[in-house]
Amino acid sequence: MEQHKYKTGIIGNGSYIAHIDTHAEILWLCWPYFDSSPIFGKLIDDRCGNFSILPTSKIVSTSQMYLENTNILRTEVQTETGSYAVLDFAPRYYQNGNLQCHRNLYRKVIPLTGDIKIQIKINPSYQYGKHNLDPNVISDKIKYEFDGLNFFIQANVSPNQIIKEKQFHLNQTIYLALLESESNLIPIQQLVEEELSKTKQYWQNWVKHCTIPNFAQKQQIRSALCLKLHQFQETGAIIAASTTSLPESPNSGRNWDYRYCWLRDGFYTLLALTNLGQFEELEHYSQFISNLTPASDGRFQPLYSIFGETILDETILDLNGYKMNKPVRVGNSAYTHKQNDAYGQILLSLLPLYLDERIPEKNRFHNLNLIQNILDQIENTMNEPDAGLWEFRNFSQKHCYTFLFHWVGAKAAKEIAFKLEKNDLVKKAELLMSKATINIEKCFDYELGCYTQAEGKKDLDASLLQLITLGYLDPKSEKAKSHLIAIEKQLKTKEGFIYRYLHKDDFGKPETTFLVCTFWYIEALAFMDRTEEAIQLFDFVCEHANHLGLFSEDIESNTGNQWGNFPQTYSHVGLVNASHKIASKINKSLFW
Repeated sequence: MEQHKYKTGIIGNGSYIAHIDTHAEILWLCWPYFDSSPIFGKLIDDRCGNFSILPTSKIVSTSQMYLENTNILRTEVQTETGSYAVLDFAPRYYQNGNLQCHRNLYRKVIPLTGDIKIQIKINPSYQYGKHNLDPNVISDKIKYEFDGLNFFIQANVSPNQIIKEKQFHLNQTIYLALLESESNLIPIQQLVEEELSKTKQYWQNWVKHCTIPNFAQKQQIRSALCLKLHQFQETGAIIAASTTSLPESPNSGRNWDYRYCWLRDGFYTLLALTNLGQFEELEHYSQFISNLTPASDGRFQPLYSIFGETILDETILDLNGYKMNKPVRVGNSAYTHKQNDAYGQILLSLLPLYLDERIPEKNRFHNLNLIQNILDQIENTMNEPDAGLWEFRNFSQKHCYTFLFHWVGAKAAKEIAFKLEKNDLVKKAELLMSKATINIEKCFDYELGCYTQAEGKKDLDASLLQLITLGYLDPKSEKAKSHLIAIEKQLKTKEGFIYRYLHKDDFGKPETTFLVCTFWYIEALAFMDRTEEAIQLFDFVCEHANHLGLFSEDIESNTGNQWGNFPQTYSHVGLVNASHKIASKINKSLFW
């Protein structure tokens, strides 16, 4: 039986993300924003539209790769009569010192060998398949519009022939552009070639300025490029994934919409990018945080829309779902949850903007009121049960993970306050660290020899590996050793993957392992000087990426199948941070 892996790559530029399969078909493109309805959404239902470039002769094989160190995707198709390639990309580059990332998508179809005919089929829909968009030819462009939405297709072949889905003999390079406006005045061939050259240079230059140690460089570069695409350029928000309702396991009902900005996910993504020496994303995200409006009681939601909107009502759509997996959900009711770990994550996210000397003074973050207010929220929620990291829907607990981030957040606030010489704030932060420590220790189970998911519970939780990696536990301590052993005994599969937990939740017992938990485990192994084990497991896990090095949210341990929304920022964050820790251990051993 063929292994289930997502056979798609993504392109984007901070304005949109498109998913393109190994036949060069666009299966998913939300327009105009990350969380809008797809105009091409075949990924979750054929009724939701697609954009295909298909040969008239039988396909023999396909291959797909990114141009080196870029987010430019190249798909090659070999048929019985010849072969061709399709380059897909979104423009992103600097021009006269200003960033350009227009909401345009470019496709370049290149004849390679033999005699090829292709058919171009453009079938957009909107409102999740409810409305098919009809084409109108205006001059040399095809216009699609619906209820204020409009976009254009331009090509160097007849627009009427495209609409009629006629065959094109591929005896020249065909250029296609999906444009957000009709203002393009230069020939399409020239436009695409110029945008391609500038975009390629932008991405390769961005990678060149990443700080990437020698260990697993190729995987780290792809992860970095993937993470970069998930920040919405207009506001600085970072989404968890660009898809909705890809199931965590088949027929599980665990189908969620991840096209929103979780404050927690933002922290993890920024931690990885900061490890890679990239600070522009952190500076941009800090503006998003500053512009959020907390509730009247000062609380922040766990997630917001990419524009900072607070209402994300969850609805179920009448669609077939990915591989007939229902339901298809839009919106996410987790916005109503209490997830109190978010406050510590905000503070930890902002810490480098106060302390890292590589950031010039003019770009430093100065919002002491925000720091004070978030610290107040840590104080106010210190003993409050919440839904926790895993967003349990039907019960609240006093989660150890939340207490850990109260501790970590207060520690970050202390460092910021010390830097700003705010002694009162230093004392308050120290007091909250002490209170958080008391709560964390209430979660230690002496019988099991480890910290449990919540105060008074016996359930283990892989997120608590971060007690080691975030510095709460000394890696050399007996508590750290026994804690890690207990997690290995209960949550580790024979293949080496880690379940997030194994007790029943709102949907029963989890059937798949949560990939970031395995990377947290690898990172913890490195912290505990079990470096060889960390490297072996890291290499094994990397074999479970798809053909482009992209990771989903979940892995079915015994089959290696990918499940969950894709690609998942959490997973790529885990890879980057585990890589950096392993590299530091390798370099230290070489030095000594």
